[in-house]
Amino acid sequence: MNLAAMDPNKYEAQLEAKTIKLQQGFSAFDTPTLEVFNSDPAHYRMRAEFRVWHDGEDLYYYMFDKALNQKVRCDQFLPASELINQMMPKLMAELRPNSVLRHKLFQVDFLSTLSGEILISLLYHKQLDEQWQQQAIALKQTLSEEFNVNLIGRARKQKIVLDKDFVIESLVVNQQTLTYKQVENSFTQPNGKVSIKMLEWAIDCTKDSQGDLLELYCGNGNFSIALAQNFDRVLATELAKPSVDSAQYNISVNNIENLQIVRMSAEDFTDALAKKRQFRRLEGIELDSYNCETIFVDPPRAGLDDDTLKMVQGYQRIMYISCNPETLKANLDVLNETHKIVRFALFDQFPYTDHMESGVLLERR
Repeated sequence: MNLAAMDPNKYEAQLEAKTIKLQQGFSAFDTPTLEVFNSDPAHYRMRAEFRVWHDGEDLYYYMFDKALNQKVRCDQFLPASELINQMMPKLMAELRPNSVLRHKLFQVDFLSTLSGEILISLLYHKQLDEQWQQQAIALKQTLSEEFNVNLIGRARKQKIVLDKDFVIESLVVNQQTLTYKQVENSFTQPNGKVSIKMLEWAIDCTKDSQGDLLELYCGNGNFSIALAQNFDRVLATELAKPSVDSAQYNISVNNIENLQIVRMSAEDFTDALAKKRQFRRLEGIELDSYNCETIFVDPPRAGLDDDTLKMVQGYQRIMYISCNPETLKANLDVLNETHKIVRFALFDQFPYTDHMESGVLLERR
């Protein structure tokens, strides 16, 4: 991470550079005008991870700065949410004099929400015993005087949870509050306010939809819950069990009645649709009963595999959220043969980095 590049006064210039780069990179696809969704220039990350440095009696957070090729002390961190920045000095002030909690501590992870919850994970190069747990309970009690906080202790093959290992986020999307359970060590959108903009964009893209929606890689149901209002039914797939469990909770708490989630990989689901194989996890689900004209995909950095890509081409409309422009471009080389891009967006999830999150809506030619 290049900490020196994180200057809010230069935010607009770096966003403009990303905009130009993305437009030029996809010019061969005859894209429509790029819709650009900016981030706050500071305090935009809902989660942050810091290594911990022991220096005699001192103890502090640090990150490795690639530009300087050295570790840099981080008493505060500009990208992290205001809540994380408020917690950082308070937590460290409690850890420094505590020989039990600081011993062999090598990393601290924070997960915060726009709605005011924060989860702290303390990672150790030692096994955590009853003495550690007593001190951790006392630490949580002290921090709880000021914060809505939970604590987790982690060591090799060990995880101690003080109360709960998740936060509950509330996002106001088009004046409607959506609630999401976000579990420690599971994927969630890192930039809360940009995540809202992504959801509103996806809702707008699909507002006149017909029939049902199929979503692959649905995570904790982030998009599928928001999009359910635009479709008769939604069928979504996700492989990671913690994400599926969170999605089921989120479906219930948001009172979504037309969404069903199946724990399967996109590759296996593609085989199921093609009737190449039968899967026990699909018992009771009649795939042929779904009238899906729209498919939504938010794949990992590797993009869509060849079989899934071919399956996706069978749908009238394709919405594709991508965290990697290079694999998106490779996938579009194929999708462009049958579909035309009608919406194109840049979501600045990660200011001051080269990372570009993008979205495309395609319709059959």
